[in-house]
Amino acid sequence: MTPTTYRKISIAALVALCIIVVSGAAVRLSGSGLGCADWPNCSAEKFIDVSTTHGAIEQINRLFTGVVMIVVIAAVLGAMKRRPRRRDLTTIAVLIALGVPMQGLVGAIVVLTKLNPFANQQHFLLSMVLVGLGTVLVRRSGEADGGVRAAVVSTATAAWVKGITVLTGLALVTGTFVTGAGPHAGDEKAKRFHVAISTVARIHGIAVMCVIAVTLALLWRLRVRHADRAVLDNVLTTWTVLAIAQAAIGYTQYFTGVPAVLVGFHVALATGLWVATMQLWLSIRSVTGDDDQA
Repeated sequence: MTPTTYRKISIAALVALCIIVVSGAAVRLSGSGLGCADWPNCSAEKFIDVSTTHGAIEQINRLFTGVVMIVVIAAVLGAMKRRPRRRDLTTIAVLIALGVPMQGLVGAIVVLTKLNPFANQQHFLLSMVLVGLGTVLVRRSGEADGGVRAAVVSTATAAWVKGITVLTGLALVTGTFVTGAGPHAGDEKAKRFHVAISTVARIHGIAVMCVIAVTLALLWRLRVRHADRAVLDNVLTTWTVLAIAQAAIGYTQYFTGVPAVLVGFHVALATGLWVATMQLWLSIRSVTGDDDQA
C-alpha cells in the first residue's frame, strides 16, 4: 500500500469518528437515548428493532458504530501493509481500534444506567480522545517517511500553543457538565446533574473566553515573529474562526432556551474545533532531515 492510499484511509477513519459523535448527539437531542432499552440487543426480544422512531434513531447510531469499526480496522491493516511500514502509524491505528469497542462498552453503560449524566459525559470525552488520535494519524500519515521530528517554532510560541490546547480541553470538559445539567438528556426521565445550568454555563463560558483571549494574545505576539507566523498562520486562523463561531452559537443557544438544533451545531463545531486544536498542537513540530529509525 502506498503512503498516499494509506492517508486516504486515515482521513476516512477520522471522518467516521467525527460523524459518530454528531449521530450520537442526534440520538440524545431527539429524545431517543432509551429508544433501545437493552444492549447489545435493542430490546429483550430483538437485536434490531425499528418499530418506533426513537428505536430506529438509536439503532442507526449503533449500526453506524459497526461502520466506524470497519474503517478503523482498515486503518490498522493498512498500516501493516503500508510500504515503508511505520511503527508510529501502526501504534496509533491500533489504539483507535481498541478505543472504538471500548466506546461501545461505555455506550452500554449509558443505556443500562438509564442515561446517567456521568456516563454520558465519559461517552463524549472518550469520543474526543478517539477524534484526537484520528487527527494525529492523519497528520503523521501525511509526513515524509524518515527524518527527525523537531520543533519548527520558538519555545515561547510552542508554550502558548500548548496553553491553547489545554484550555480548549478544559472548555470541552466544562461543556459536558452543561450538557449534563441541561434539558436534552435523551429521555424525559433521565437523571441530571444536581446543579443549576446557569452556574455551569458561566463556568464553561469563562473557560471559552480564556482560551479565546490566549489565542488573541498569541496572534498579537506573532505579528512580529514572522517565522512562527508562517508555520501557524493557516491552522491558527482556522482555529480562531471555529472558536468564535462556537462561542457565538453557545451564547445564542443559552439565551434562546437551548433549542435542540443549535445544540446539534454546537456539538458538531466542538468536534471540529478539537480537530483544529490537535492540528494546531501538531504544527509546532515537523519532520525534517533523514533518519533510518523513523
